[in-house]
Amino acid sequence: MTDRIRIQPLTVEAFAPFGDVLEVNGAPDKIINQGMCGRHHDRAVLDFPDGRAGISLFDAKPRKLPLTLDMVERHPLGSQAFIPMNEQAFLVVVAPDEHGKPGRPLAFLTRPGQGVNYHRGVWHGVLTPLSEPGLFAVVDRIGEGANLEEHWFRDEFEIVE
Repeated sequence: MTDRIRIQPLTVEAFAPFGDVLEVNGAPDKIINQGMCGRHHDRAVLDFPDGRAGISLFDAKPRKLPLTLDMVERHPLGSQAFIPMNEQAFLVVVAPDEHGKPGRPLAFLTRPGQGVNYHRGVWHGVLTPLSEPGLFAVVDRIGEGANLEEHWFRDEFEIVE
């Protein structure tokens, strides 16, 4: 029997062990551009011990629920932020580290307009939009070295609503 993972809403508190939730909430930290723009300042910890930050664009095909989860990955050399370029929710999957291997995964559904920044070394699922367009700006490490580690689960998980 496949182990089922229920999707929960993405909140700052629930996601804190894995990274930062990128969202506009509360009053802006500063008003700029002649009073026409609120700046919500420094919302993620970008962590690149070497290399540099780069911005890439990802155009991902949408997935359908229930979703089979058979693999997670992590980036030991840098954090990785996913910022949707639309107002669609997407699925976020993370797993705690248990002695160098991923533990039981958790699944979150973003609200429209939320993004995430995975901390360096956090196990996470692949980019998973649930509708089109699946266009994201991704801020991550550009540099030498192996910055991708994949883990394939022996037993698959099924992510359900």
